[in-house]
Amino acid sequence: MRLDAAIASATAHLGDVSESARLDAEILLSTSIDMPRSYLFAHPEDELDSLSLERFETLLARRLDGEPIAYITGRREFWSHELQVSPATLVPRPETEVLVDLALQTIPHDANWQILDLGTGSGAIAIAIASERPLCDITATDISADALAIAAGNAREASLGNTSFIEGRWTTPVRDRCFELIVSNPPYVSDDDEALSGLRFEPRSALASGADGLDDIRILASDCAAILTPGGWLMLEHGATQQTEVARLLSESGWVDIACHNDLVGQPRVTVARRNVTQATIKPSETS
Repeated sequence: MRLDAAIASATAHLGDVSESARLDAEILLSTSIDMPRSYLFAHPEDELDSLSLERFETLLARRLDGEPIAYITGRREFWSHELQVSPATLVPRPETEVLVDLALQTIPHDANWQILDLGTGSGAIAIAIASERPLCDITATDISADALAIAAGNAREASLGNTSFIEGRWTTPVRDRCFELIVSNPPYVSDDDEALSGLRFEPRSALASGADGLDDIRILASDCAAILTPGGWLMLEHGATQQTEVARLLSESGWVDIACHNDLVGQPRVTVARRNVTQATIKPSETS
């Protein structure tokens, strides 16, 4: 089978499961022959050998079953970094780049801040910030040792020396430290949300957070002030319908200057708040 014929056939099959069927087909085929996508365009007449065709059909079957392209290839681009991902981590999404952009707007270029990324997953947010603000120290935590191994590997691949990764639940492993900025993309999907069925390959613990999807954001709203400098920043990604409730939770916990920012398609996505200089600094409970 010629390369162009393989792409056309796969594109037709993928039409019902992917909004980017042709792109998916090209990525799967280039992965199967271990060549860049540009090779497909330059050599459409090349014939697939039997081993490559078998590999392509196997990858195509996985995509037709709904498995994300990123898990099939093991890679995902985020903020111009090619990141390793696995089923232990969420697939980094474009809307999360809004969180990175807001953080970079807040951090002076010559700052040497201590910055914390809670629930880092693949390390996408931490790595993006670390690469843009090399004088800052970025600490990233996650409850999953497997996710942290992926994140640390991505940081090494990006040749970043200003990142560190610590295992633990939310603020627990850093409760004795102090930061100028905390960022987080926590779980925020409700436990009964039908959308979870379409995300079955991704770790549920990184997606779902209680009956209203806000259990983990409640913890962060309550606990993060204790490890921020007075006037320090907290930035949280959340669902497109949760901005009002997130703002209420932050306000009730003493945060000020609360503002929500839209993602690239105009949906409310990231809420920013500052620690009040008079805000209580009660240390988080051991059970948080």
